[in-house]
Amino acid sequence: MVGQRKKDFRYLGTCFAAIIVVNLVSTLFFTRFDFTREKRYTLSPITKEILGGMNDEMQITVYLDGEFPPGFKRLRNATRDILADFKAYSNANLHFDFVNPSSGNADEQDNLYSFLTERGIEPTELGVPSEGGIRQILVYPAALITFNGKQIPVRLLPFKSGGIDQEVLNNSLQNLEYAFVSAIKKVMSDGRPRVGFTEGHNELTDLQLADAMSSLSDGYEAGRVDLKQITFEGLDKLKLLVIAKPDQAFTEAEKYKIDYFVMNGGRVLWAIDKVSAELDSLSGRTEQLTFPKNLNLDDILFKYGVRINSNLIADLNSANIPVTVGNVAGQPQIQMVPWIFYPILIPTSQHPLVKNLDGIKSEFPSSIDTIAVKGISKQVILASSRLNRVFNVPFNISLQMIEQQPNPTAFENDKAPVAVLLEGSFPSDFKGRPVPEGITGVGALPEKSKFTKMIVVADGDILKNQISDKDGSPFPLGYDRFSGQQYGNKNLLLNIADYLTDDSGIIQLRSKEVKIRLLDKARISTEKTIWQLINIGLPILLIILSGIFQYYFRKRKYAH
Repeated sequence: MVGQRKKDFRYLGTCFAAIIVVNLVSTLFFTRFDFTREKRYTLSPITKEILGGMNDEMQITVYLDGEFPPGFKRLRNATRDILADFKAYSNANLHFDFVNPSSGNADEQDNLYSFLTERGIEPTELGVPSEGGIRQILVYPAALITFNGKQIPVRLLPFKSGGIDQEVLNNSLQNLEYAFVSAIKKVMSDGRPRVGFTEGHNELTDLQLADAMSSLSDGYEAGRVDLKQITFEGLDKLKLLVIAKPDQAFTEAEKYKIDYFVMNGGRVLWAIDKVSAELDSLSGRTEQLTFPKNLNLDDILFKYGVRINSNLIADLNSANIPVTVGNVAGQPQIQMVPWIFYPILIPTSQHPLVKNLDGIKSEFPSSIDTIAVKGISKQVILASSRLNRVFNVPFNISLQMIEQQPNPTAFENDKAPVAVLLEGSFPSDFKGRPVPEGITGVGALPEKSKFTKMIVVADGDILKNQISDKDGSPFPLGYDRFSGQQYGNKNLLLNIADYLTDDSGIIQLRSKEVKIRLLDKARISTEKTIWQLINIGLPILLIILSGIFQYYFRKRKYAH
């Protein structure tokens, strides 16, 4: 009996020693194990690299705390989990906390709401069940990163109107790592990348681009660029050039500056309307003649690998427009009707630029052809649906077309490409050509560019926000004031800016998938009682069997 007790003490001592050794070793080596199939808790190498380079204190305040429905609780918990992982890889420089904006007295709440609004953090209205029915509360699904005196907000939900459904929340869970890492990298960088919107060719106005520029201002310096005036040194300071719906021809000198910018690795977003067609032009008129614009950009785009066709895409999957259908007691009667020249472009590509985005609203888009250019890869990122029809210009459009029932057979075609991503080393449009008049202070352009990338969209209106008739203020980009629908235009612009200005591969984090394995509601309804009995009765049965086994085991062991 004494010998057995000594063995037990030695065994116990060995266990304690092993635990101590394991704890000492764990302080020297850090690792984590992720047993999920999609590796949802595994941070990417680029994330670990960025966090490992953090050399100063960073504070992340998440304004998503309080009593929420299960979906928002899951988002809050997932945010807390990923920030805990971030902290583990940040050399203890990252700190985070969660704040309930609805806590405190009325003055404290108002002050916090004003503070958040000033920093571009807007609330989401959420219906919560209560004793009296459904009550509406304001939720701030966002965070604020503070680093070295700089602040940048992080949205945990995409820009979207209407209800927040399970799919939206699931997409938000998938994009948490990308949302935080992208913002952390921007706030840690020495300066914000410069984005220049061209002017001087009757492009979209400052008011029409107000929300596009405002949305980019969190992580970029966005402003206007006059290609006639800007120097080559000024172009060198730009990271992204946005050509937003020009209506007048570019000169050869301006094209030379664009080509110089591309040859030196600059990134370009072309948002071009090739055809002159505007819905406003139909007001008070029976019809409008559509015709191709002379922008003098065909040759440079062809050299880079694309051609925007002189046509208009009509699609049965389209947005609605308000139309006056009558007059009652002197008041016009407005009805929302589909307008086939306003296609809703549903992203189907798995490229991280457009993955999980809502539909993109377009206005009078054209189709794009890609041209084989050595060293340039091309990928269509936006296209019409298969229920489309292409109209070559010139031809007349009229609001009376709304009254005509489209022939479905005429709208059964292959998808028409509307936006294309180009990447590689681009040939110079001025190879073998003389330097245009007025260009001085720069040598000959190289025959091929440094590696760079650009996106060509055959619709300039995807960057245009609507404007209020009441006070002239801009609506959010992608918001349709007539239907109240929020389309994915703003999220697309932010993704494009991130992708074109960053070479670290952060945008690839948008490809991460987190599968929510929901219970089968039909089986729950039919098998509810059985599973309740199993969950309640099985543990009790196991305890009883364990007690019986232990009784007979001890009886047999100590019988002699």
